Amino acid sequence: MKFDYRPLSDFTEVKGGKRLPKGSNLITTPNSHPYIRVRNLGTDKVLELTPDYEYVDDETQATISRYIVNADDVIISIVGTIGLVAKVGKTLDRANLTENCAKMVNIHGIDRDFLYYYLLSEDGQNAIKAATVGAVQAKLPLKNIQALPIPNISLDEQAAIADTLSALDNKIAVNKKINHHLEQIAQAIFKSWFVDFEPFGGMMPDDWREVPLGKVVEISTKTLNPQSCPDTILEHYSIPAFDETRLPVFEAASGIKSNKYIVDKDCFLISKLNPTTKRIWRPYCISSHAVCSTEFIVYQAKNPAYKDFYYSVIDSPAFTDFLLSHVTGSTGSRQRAVPSETLSFTISVPPDCIIADFCDKVASIYAYFEQNYLEIRRLRQIRDALLPRLMSGELSVADLSR
Repeated sequence: MKFDYRPLSDFTEVKGGKRLPKGSNLITTPNSHPYIRVRNLGTDKVLELTPDYEYVDDETQATISRYIVNADDVIISIVGTIGLVAKVGKTLDRANLTENCAKMVNIHGIDRDFLYYYLLSEDGQNAIKAATVGAVQAKLPLKNIQALPIPNISLDEQAAIADTLSALDNKIAVNKKINHHLEQIAQAIFKSWFVDFEPFGGMMPDDWREVPLGKVVEISTKTLNPQSCPDTILEHYSIPAFDETRLPVFEAASGIKSNKYIVDKDCFLISKLNPTTKRIWRPYCISSHAVCSTEFIVYQAKNPAYKDFYYSVIDSPAFTDFLLSHVTGSTGSRQRAVPSETLSFTISVPPDCIIADFCDKVASIYAYFEQNYLEIRRLRQIRDALLPRLMSGELSVADLSR
């Protein structure tokens, strides 16, 4: 089945965001004026307020208050990475919107979720690409957004398509929420045992040792030149992959131009690039060809059986503070931690029996965490396979039940 099309302007108004006034800057102190930027799009279907957001102060807010978004608006990036799409969640109702995005408001005659998925589909992204102008600074003009062709199908069919895809995204969201709680549980156990010493009467026992991190872990710099194996499909743990999905990207080595670190299941990674954004990763090693960006520090416990303990050390707020105090580069987008200096971080090491007991308690947490992310990967694959076929009319929802 092939669709007829109508312009997007038949279903919604398209309005722009607002640039901050000259001399105004975003603030990190939370208030009631969060500011949505392009970097907040591209990960989740529904945007919700997270600690990554910055804010507009009260004085600036008074000058840009006409450019807020409302819950359930659909927004799209129009500069930079063009064509990222999201729905506004309840926690960002009345948030401010960057001038690098546009919002679709007063949506009528079309299912909002269907609109979201269509704009993400291959057909939708091709239409967005065709509507983008500018050779030097590409931009998606508002009038071109209004003219985007939208499939003219019944609301019932739109809802059926949207419900099918939403069921997959909802399960992905549930798994992410569970994993967030699992991380908090593991961190709380570590804090209770090794920061507050609660099982030990609130004091560090006398038979514990304080040693530099380098005594118990080492940094691996085993390197692979992808051009030496161009036909190999690499399981690539990159900074963008972490930020977008926290899942590795599988890609041909021939398309990767720079050297990578080789990783395995005994490794754990933390980003040395811009450590103000915490990126800590336990590689899943789905394949036998796992590599990571050289912007990660690759740690390995000298005793692999204690990996979970030393991973928890690296995941602790104290280590994050240490990392941030040992960076090079000016304030901005290119600060880096110095890997060798992280090995001087002082940690409290209990007797082996206590480390083993802790690892036993958290092993199931981390196993469940990994299982959830591998299920997220499978759900994303199903969704991404269905999306273009449903949106092009090649496949109908009825076909899925046959």
